[in-house]
Parts: sequence; structure tokens; C-alpha cells
Amino acid sequence: MTRLSQKQSWSREVAVIRKQAGAEQQAQFLTPEKRAMLLLALKTAMAAGISYGIALMAGFADGYWGSISAIIVLQSNVGSTVTASRDRLLGTLIGAFFGAVFSIFGEGIWIYLLAVVIAMITCSLLGLKNSSRLAGVTVTILMLVHRTGSGFWSNWILPMHRVGEVLLGIVVALLIATFVFPSRARARLRDGLAQEFLLLSSVFNAIMEELQGAPAARLEEAWREAEASEEANVQLLSAARNEPATGSIALESLSFLHQSARELIEALHALHLATKSPDVRNDGRSYLAELEPEIRALTLALYNGFESLARTIHHWKFEMAATSQLEESVAKLEAKMALIRPRMLEFPQQEIFRVYAVQLHLKQIARLLQSAPIEAPKALS
Repeated sequence: MTRLSQKQSWSREVAVIRKQAGAEQQAQFLTPEKRAMLLLALKTAMAAGISYGIALMAGFADGYWGSISAIIVLQSNVGSTVTASRDRLLGTLIGAFFGAVFSIFGEGIWIYLLAVVIAMITCSLLGLKNSSRLAGVTVTILMLVHRTGSGFWSNWILPMHRVGEVLLGIVVALLIATFVFPSRARARLRDGLAQEFLLLSSVFNAIMEELQGAPAARLEEAWREAEASEEANVQLLSAARNEPATGSIALESLSFLHQSARELIEALHALHLATKSPDVRNDGRSYLAELEPEIRALTLALYNGFESLARTIHHWKFEMAATSQLEESVAKLEAKMALIRPRMLEFPQQEIFRVYAVQLHLKQIARLLQSAPIEAPKALS
């Protein structure tokens, strides 16, 4: 495949990734997001139905609790389902234990409230923040429903049934999430990171256009899209940490790339602050204008660097990105600045400081784009 055809092929892939990220909105009857929601609804209904059927065959008194658990814990990807299942199970176990223990002392309102408080405090002390409310719900169900029988063991029959029903729903949900059209958090995070780097390229481009006098509205929109992508990737990374390791997508590499994206965001914020410094002119002479060809070349190389990194992540092939263009552009800018240095007194001092700050942050962004595809595989060692 020729370089031109490779570039055209990647351009089509970029368009697909930007479309998934929301950078290009098109009216479609069934978008990828809607298809994912429809598939999740079908999988959830399947898990709820299977859980209820098994509960009836097993003789559980309230088999619908298995269906409720399956509906609650089944998420859009395997990692999130594992996390929700863990929180649900631990909350149910703690709530069932305290509900059964406090039921021994009677059915008074103060006994019930004390059981809820202690169950939720126990979850907090154990670091199970997301399980605390589930523990309170379980205590409420166990202590406020009608119980038959008397004696010590009658207080434990309902809790054991409830735990069994919840466990059934969790197991069914995990099996459905894992084996029925599974959506892996790691794979989604990989694509999400590719999307984020493309969106950051748009932020970078808008910053450099603003340096040349373009309006800031486009930059604000680019920042909103990039920040939304970053927030979604944080959630996916959290889910991926609880997901069983499968395939070639390593969590360590994903974590490193996510950290690289965070560092690039900070560098872009710093670059934006540098470009917003006062643009001072002196008798028509401009230090920025003297360096405009070199800065334009470096800007193009950096924009290509963002897309190259996105391509590396999208294909999950950690080959060295095209760094020669970046290195050459940085070197040319530094050489031009050194050439102009004897004429520094011709330009306003504030503008010199401004351009030096911009150049410093451009070099930092170049270093991050060069190191990310090289260092990501090393995160495994």
C-alpha cells in the first residue's frame, strides 16, 4: 500500500473515530449509542428472565429479587458489571447479617433504625462506600416485611433466601455480560483514548488559530468535547481495573496512555495561557511574525503527532510514531530563534517572553507525543 493510500485509509478511520466521539454529529435512526442501549436492554431482560425462572425452580419464596439484582448489576461493559456485582453482593451480605441479628431483639422502629445505621457505618469503615445504601435497603426489606415462624432460626431463613436470590441474579448477570455479545471496558477505553487524542488535536489547533487572531468560540467547544471524553475515560479506566484480563490490551499500558493524556491536557492549558499574553507591537516589527514559518511547520507536525498517536492506540500496535518531523520542526524553530537572538532589542520584551513561553510549551507537547507510544509498552515491565 502506498503512503498516499495509507493516509487516505487512516483519514477514513479518523472520521469514524471522530464520529464516535461526537465531533461530527449526523442524524441517524440507529446510532452506535442507540444500538448499544438496545443491546443492553435485551441482555438485561434476558438476565432478569433467566434469574426469575431459576429462582422459581429452586423454590425461592421471592424469586423476583434475583431479577431485580440482575437488572441492577448488569452494566454496559464487563468491568462495570463486575464492580456493580461486588457492591451489590457485599451490601446484601452486610445488610442481611445486621438485619438478622437485630431482628432477634424485636420489631420496634428504633431497633430497625439502629440496624440501618450500623450496617451503613460498617460499610463505610470497610471502604465499601457504594455498598452502604444497598446494605440499608437489605436491612429494610428483612426487618419490615412479614415473617412467619418464631425462634432463633426463623430470623435467619429470610436473610439466607435473600442472599441466595441476590447471588443468583449476580451470577446470571455476570455470565450474560461475559458471554453474550460482551463489551470489554479495556477495548472501549482503548477507543476512548484514541478519540480523546483526536479531540485534543482539535483543542491544540484551535489554540494555535487563536494565537493568529481567530475567535475563541471554537476553542471553547473543543475543550468541552475533550473534557467530556476525559471524564468518560476515567470511568472506563475504573471499570477496566475490575475486569478480568483478556486479549492483548494491557491495563498498565492503558493507564500510562491515560496519564499521558492528562499531561497533554495540562500542557495545552499552559500553552493557551501563554498565547493569551499581551500581543505587543513596536513600529510594525513582530517577533512572532519573524518565526511564523517555523511555528506553522511545528504546529502541523504536532497536529500530525496527535493523529499518529491516535492511530497507534486505535490499532494497538506500539510502533514508533513518526518523530522525525517533530524533531526536525523543533530544531528549525530553535535554530531560527538563535539566528534572531542578536536582534532581540528590535522587539518588545513582552512579546519575546510570550513567544519563548509558547515555544517552551510546544516543545513539551512534542516530547509527550514522542514518548507516549514508546513508553506505553514499557509500562508492562
